[in-house]
Amino acid sequence: MLKYLYSFGIIIVLALAISGCSSNGTFTITVPTGTAGTTGSTGQEPHWGVQTKTSGCVVQGALQDSACTPGDIFPNATKDQICTSGYARSVRDVPTSEKDQVYASYGITHHVSGQYEVDHLVSLELGGSNSIANLWPESAGPKPGFHEKDQVENYLHDQVCSGAISLKEAQIEIATNWLAVYNRLPKGYYPTIMGIL
Repeated sequence: MLKYLYSFGIIIVLALAISGCSSNGTFTITVPTGTAGTTGSTGQEPHWGVQTKTSGCVVQGALQDSACTPGDIFPNATKDQICTSGYARSVRDVPTSEKDQVYASYGITHHVSGQYEVDHLVSLELGGSNSIANLWPESAGPKPGFHEKDQVENYLHDQVCSGAISLKEAQIEIATNWLAVYNRLPKGYYPTIMGIL
């Protein structure tokens, strides 16, 4: 009996592996998206715009304090809008007073130019809003820092605009753990889009 179960198990594994292979020999795993409030690969959708803390915020390595910066989106932003050249520029509106408030919430009283960037957790090019719940002082170093997150923003924007993933999926991925996306970026992705290669 165990012999048959073992053989049956091998057949199932092989069938699953073969069904995920394409004609060019690559292996594809399709992760279904979850129902409302969840996503297949990154967990639960954030409570957009809901801060549970506004002071004493502390970065967690390369990630924001999610209690202070849960992320926020323009709920009516569409794929067609964000994929139109100039969209991010047309909605950008973060006054210096708001940037100062962001620095204060994270306890940053002084910094040199280029040390930090008040960054949109969910980038404007992914339908993120200018709400303080979507802003945090992201450091340039150590790496990965704000330059590397820019790569993630560009990659996810390209993925949404090409139809590879939905706008909602991209928003959840960048808000819940942009670092995980960074760690799985295709090798050489950033130099290619910057025209270096």
